[in-house]
Amino acid sequence: VASGTSEHTKVVIDEGAVPIFVQLLSSPSDDVREQAVWALGNIAGDSPRCRDYVLGFNAMPPLLEQLTDMAKIGMLRNATWTLSNFCRGKPPPNFAVTRHALPTLAHLIHQGDEEILTDACWALSYLSDGDNDRIDKVIEANVSGRLVEL
Repeated sequence: VASGTSEHTKVVIDEGAVPIFVQLLSSPSDDVREQAVWALGNIAGDSPRCRDYVLGFNAMPPLLEQLTDMAKIGMLRNATWTLSNFCRGKPPPNFAVTRHALPTLAHLIHQGDEEILTDACWALSYLSDGDNDRIDKVIEANVSGRLVEL
C-alpha cells in the first residue's frame, strides 16, 4: 500500500487510510503493525505535505512504541526508516513533534545493524538541520560521542 506514485499516495490519503494505519500501529499482530509502519513511511516519504499530514494524526508516539528491544529486526529496520521519513524534508516538520524521537534515536545509534544505523543517523541529521535550538536539543540527547565513533 502506498508504494507507488504520488498520485497513488494521494488516493490512499483521500480515501482516509492514514488514520486507520495509525490505529493499526496498536494492533496485537506484529505483522499488521509492521505493514502499517511501512505504509505510513511510504506516505510520509512522498512529500513534506504528506509527512505533515501523517504527523497530524499523532503518528509519532505509536511509531516510537514499535522501536523497542523486543521488536524483530524487520520491524526495527522499517520503523527506523519510517522515523527518518517523519523527520525529513523542507520545510522541516514541527520540531515540537519530532524532538520526541531523540531518546529513541539515541538508543538506535547503538544498534549493530547497518540499515538501522544509517536511517537513525539520517534522522538525527534531519533533526539537527536548522536553528541553534534544534542543534542544542540533538546535542543534549547525548548522541555526539556515538556519532563520532561511527
